Amino acid sequence: MPDVGEGLTEAEILKWYVQPGDTVTDGQVVCEVETAKAAVELPIPFDGTVHELLFPEGTTVDVGQVIISVNVGGGAAPVAETPVAEAAPAVAAPAAPVAEDDEPKGRQPVLVGYGVTASSTKRRARKAVPETVGASATVPAPAAPAPVAVSVPEQLNGHALAGDRPLAKPPVRKLAKDLGVDLATVTPTGPDGIITREDVHAAAAPAPAPVVEAPAPVAAPAPVAAPTATPVVSSDARETRVPIKGVRKATAAAMVGSAFTAPHVTEFVTFDITRTMKLVEELKSDKDMAGLRVNPLLLIAKAVLVAAKRNPEINAAWDEAAQEIVLKHYVNLGIAAATPRGLIVPNIKDAHAQTLPELSKSLSELVATAREGKTTPAAMQGGTFTITNVGVFGVDTGTPILNPGESAILAVGAIKLQPWVHKGKVKPRQVTTLALSFDHRLVDGELGSKFLADIAAVLEQPKRLITWA
Repeated sequence: MPDVGEGLTEAEILKWYVQPGDTVTDGQVVCEVETAKAAVELPIPFDGTVHELLFPEGTTVDVGQVIISVNVGGGAAPVAETPVAEAAPAVAAPAAPVAEDDEPKGRQPVLVGYGVTASSTKRRARKAVPETVGASATVPAPAAPAPVAVSVPEQLNGHALAGDRPLAKPPVRKLAKDLGVDLATVTPTGPDGIITREDVHAAAAPAPAPVVEAPAPVAAPAPVAAPTATPVVSSDARETRVPIKGVRKATAAAMVGSAFTAPHVTEFVTFDITRTMKLVEELKSDKDMAGLRVNPLLLIAKAVLVAAKRNPEINAAWDEAAQEIVLKHYVNLGIAAATPRGLIVPNIKDAHAQTLPELSKSLSELVATAREGKTTPAAMQGGTFTITNVGVFGVDTGTPILNPGESAILAVGAIKLQPWVHKGKVKPRQVTTLALSFDHRLVDGELGSKFLADIAAVLEQPKRLITWA
């Protein structure tokens, strides 16, 4: 399991696209996984035949654990897509020992998110796996295995030899750093001398428990249907328990962190948006917007960009570590999107520099990708300002929570026909309410009020999209 995001430590296997016995080629997508940020398809970096799927669908797997083994051809032993992780429940048989002076030949396969890195570091010969490990271990390893079997997994997970440097994967190193444990003082118990999480916890414990001899290896069980793939239902069927994981788990943690870190203030404005709604209808028939989606959200997003240009201090972030306010001279505009996996906030990079047709295309692509569950982790990072459209559910407005790392978020309420005083007379007009939540450490009442009032002013008189731009 590779790290498909920035520092992610686990991912859930959503779907396998191959089964044991299937032929696979380098770059073929073999499974879909869900991280805390998005669903991602994983290609395989080998040509060969699938030997074994080591985890069923619905299983959450740590980064670095072997999830599939592949026979790379002929009588070769199965090759694991990723290196063996500590305490892995099932182990694919590794290739036969390789001499230190062996060099890989030809193209080196690459996992998603990694590049090929040339390395002059010599590799240690791998240990042979006892016959009791499982069915996969009974396949005899050839004397000269395919060059693809060794170096790349070692490079991917940081296990290339580096003198006396302790061997441990990145999540384990971070755990050791958090607990104040020096890895050089830890006794490794993992395969090939790798330090595991249990080793670090044991070293950090004030009163270590007596060392218990590890049980003898047992045969790896064949994959079975994952009991965690579906919600757990109580015996009397009056309750349903759904595991908290993936995007929903990450969103919950982010929202709690934001709510109790940034002091939130929310302001509201209700106004007549009739002229903007008329402009939407006119743009739908404009030849320059042919084939593009034109809706109120498009012009609201453009109004936000115009207001941000007039009030640049709204587009900032609070750097607690450096004790600095970071003023951003670009707008990565986030759009909150409800998906079957939970709420996500992908953003349009450099939205401030886009024309109206370009912004329309970007919004359409962002929403379509989110609904299909194909939003990448990169698309959800680096946002500077967020819009959440609760009006599509018929809600008047709300008090949104800031997306972590941003200074403000705008909630757009439902647009409804209401009695309104227009030119001295009560008439039916299209009316809506906007709510702006902001971080009071960065945005004071004056700045927040001016910014919100400017958005409303542009939408009341959309000609300001030209005069204020």
